[in-house]
Amino acid sequence: MATLESVVTRLEADADFQDEVKKDPVKALAQAAKEGPAFVHDVITYRIVVIALGVTVVGAVAGAVFLAWSGSANESPQILTALGSAAVGALAGLLAPSPGGK
Repeated sequence: MATLESVVTRLEADADFQDEVKKDPVKALAQAAKEGPAFVHDVITYRIVVIALGVTVVGAVAGAVFLAWSGSANESPQILTALGSAAVGALAGLLAPSPGGK
C-alpha cells in the first residue's frame, strides 16, 4: 500500500498520473494503493543491492579467515568487522518482512 506522502510526491512529479486522477480519482488512487515496495516493481535494483551486500559479507568473512589463517594479524582488522556487520544489518533490514505488511 502506498503512503499518502508517496501519492502526493507522485502527483507533483507525474503529469500523466495527475490526468488519471482527474479522470477517475477512485480508480487511480486504488491503483496507487496497490503498488507495493520497491523490490516488487524494481526487482533488478533490489537484486543488485542484495547481491552486493552478500558479496561484502562473504568478502569480510573470507578476509578475516585468511588473515587468521596466514598468521599475519593477531586479530581481524576493525574495518572487516565493521563492513561485515553493516552488510549483515543491511541485508536483515532488506529481507525481513515489514511489521505493517500482510
